[in-house]
Amino acid sequence: MIIKDTKLHGVKLVIPDRFEDHRGTYMELYDSENFKSITSETFVQDDISISRKGVLRGLHGDRRTTKIVTVLKGSGYALIADNRPESPTYKKWQSFTLSGQNGNMLFLPAGIGNSILALEDDIIYYYKQNTHFTDGQQFTIKWDDPSWDFWWPIKNPILSMRDERGDYVE
Repeated sequence: MIIKDTKLHGVKLVIPDRFEDHRGTYMELYDSENFKSITSETFVQDDISISRKGVLRGLHGDRRTTKIVTVLKGSGYALIADNRPESPTYKKWQSFTLSGQNGNMLFLPAGIGNSILALEDDIIYYYKQNTHFTDGQQFTIKWDDPSWDFWWPIKNPILSMRDERGDYVE
């Protein structure tokens, strides 16, 4: 496993070891020993979302949840945003292509807004979290908020009502 720093403070790009042969591919997603250099968090909840092409989920986050995210099937444009006022990279963002093919993962500290834009049909997006989800505790940064100057490879994504409005809760 290779762990790389990103432009955002505390966010890591994790490139797992992959084994490929005539049967297919094997990859380890998580081993607490391998992640010790990044975090001492205990992860308690795993979630997936399945999206069709053009669906944009997020930008969501909260002040207490650390996540590891990846795409298990298909490909997605992952845009993450630092929403921590105390951070040296506050109001900065970065994007990545995550796919079942590359297996790359992102380690996201609490306070990072997380999103995924499905670049093809039926992508499976995986979230590993250190807290249990609590409704009403997340912030939402509107996907096209001009104060952030995000770049997206789409003009009219498919959005939830929450993401369309950019509801901000905290």
